Amino acid sequence: MDLSVCLVSTEFFGWGRYGGIGKVTRDIGAGLVERGVEVTVVAPKGEGQGAVEEAEGMRVHGFPLYSYPLTRPIYRQCDADVYHSEEPSWGSILAKREMPYRVHALTCQNPKTRDDWKQVNKFYPLRRRLFNELFSGRLRRTVGEMDEVYCQANYIRPKVREMYGLVSEPGFLPNPVDVPEKPPRKADGPTVCFLGRFDGEKRPELFLELAMRFPDVEFIAVGAAHDRGRDMPLRAQHGGTPNLAMPGFLDGDEKSSVLGSAWILVNTSVSECLPVSFLEAAAHGCAILSFHDPDGFSSRFGFHASEGLLEAGLGWLLEGDRWRELGERGRSYVSEVHGREKVIDLHIEAYRSLLEAR
Repeated sequence: MDLSVCLVSTEFFGWGRYGGIGKVTRDIGAGLVERGVEVTVVAPKGEGQGAVEEAEGMRVHGFPLYSYPLTRPIYRQCDADVYHSEEPSWGSILAKREMPYRVHALTCQNPKTRDDWKQVNKFYPLRRRLFNELFSGRLRRTVGEMDEVYCQANYIRPKVREMYGLVSEPGFLPNPVDVPEKPPRKADGPTVCFLGRFDGEKRPELFLELAMRFPDVEFIAVGAAHDRGRDMPLRAQHGGTPNLAMPGFLDGDEKSSVLGSAWILVNTSVSECLPVSFLEAAAHGCAILSFHDPDGFSSRFGFHASEGLLEAGLGWLLEGDRWRELGERGRSYVSEVHGREKVIDLHIEAYRSLLEAR
């Protein structure tokens, strides 16, 4: 296929980086490569990552976070037909400046207003907070200059239009997920899991504490904190809980095995949009228990809990095996809307349409 795409991202899944946006970037890129698209990625690099690496057919350009202002030449080197940002970032600004006559698209993954930032800023260092504030105006202008803006969840489309002063509501461009062909075989006994970073804003301690209140339920906390100073105390404090496993980060078949056996995914984050973990868990027939209800995901396919009601929500889902039918509904939904092949089709159609409009 005669098409080249540069994915501009805040992270790439690998080399010690395990965030949701990085996962989406990798999955979209790999799916495009399978269709014959030439894919490059530009993102801050992870531990041990070189300046240019190969991953699943993609050419991944990495750089230290402090050198962001010096990365403009990389976007020219990529020389892509389409520059697609996964979330507005400094990279979006630089790509637009360096290659102004190419197509520039953007998918909003987790947009935050000033009020949203107030909820999560306490978990970020001062440098990160100052950076976000410094570039908010430039990002707003750059988003307004994009050839097209999309959202990965429907419920944020009006929010994004208002945040960035867009003329029209952004389109819907969902994130992809692999849905196993066969229904997963669930564990014989009640099993719930957590999937994500152990960082402060994710509040994994709420999940770990829940294990002590449900001794007859198996708990699996998949993930780790990027900061060992935070990760190790959590493991030291909760590692002795007999019904709790903490295997660290898992991917591929190992992660699929955990999700395939789990009954329920528990999400404890302070702030979420529609996280990849929801899609992955639902694809494996897990019900969702969360404080957040993006696109009605938790209320339709699990339990939408108010703060402080995780215990009540888990009990309700386990009672009478309510989780099972809700998990099956979620699996059907993600297969229809977020199935990998269908989503890659939508991306290619979007790119072709934008190029033809030029």
